[in-house]
Amino acid sequence: MGNVTSSVAARLAFFPPEPATYGVEPADQDGAGAGSLLRMTGVSPDAGVEVRALPTRAGTRVVSAFWRHPAARLTLLYSHGNAADLGQMLGLLLELRTHLRVNIMSYDYSGYGASTGKPSEYNTYNDIEAVYDCLKKEYGIEEEDLILYGQSVGSGPTLHLASRLENIRGVVLHSGILSGIRVLYPVKVTLWFDIFKNIDKIKQVDCPVLVIHGRAQPMRSWTSRMASGCGS
Repeated sequence: MGNVTSSVAARLAFFPPEPATYGVEPADQDGAGAGSLLRMTGVSPDAGVEVRALPTRAGTRVVSAFWRHPAARLTLLYSHGNAADLGQMLGLLLELRTHLRVNIMSYDYSGYGASTGKPSEYNTYNDIEAVYDCLKKEYGIEEEDLILYGQSVGSGPTLHLASRLENIRGVVLHSGILSGIRVLYPVKVTLWFDIFKNIDKIKQVDCPVLVIHGRAQPMRSWTSRMASGCGS
């Protein structure tokens, strides 16, 4: 029964858009080796974005997009919801960059968009670890200047990484889940076969956490307040 329930929770957790809303191709004629810059096809180009395909420990390659802001002091690592890919998130990512005046690092989970492999709980953990490694090595981003943002199922990889880092600036959980099984049933204890055990992992997070949940708070009002906070 446990394995069946866990399997159902996993199937409900991931809805990659089919077909993907964009593709990737080499940004120049030198090819697309490991770490080489790519170009997103099917979406309007933006001079401030750098696209890469990053290898993960699971053997997949996840597409990341670094949206640079010229006046940024902080970087937001954005993990999106379960039914979107980077092509669909373009408008929101540009708005966040503009209003918050931060760099945005976004990525597609394995099996989403132009990322290879299949989506799973543990693949999302490998995905965000690969993206974080890229932020450190390619862009020199320090923990103290990093904010982790997870929306919906993105709260899973966000809290996975946040629970392993000691000095990040903060965490934003936007419509986050307590756990996979708790989306289906009002259980009060954590079951061994549950997925995305966020309710337990958040106890290991030692930084400011902003929780956004419900319908009363418009995004534009929230971004205005966050911009004020990031600028102080």
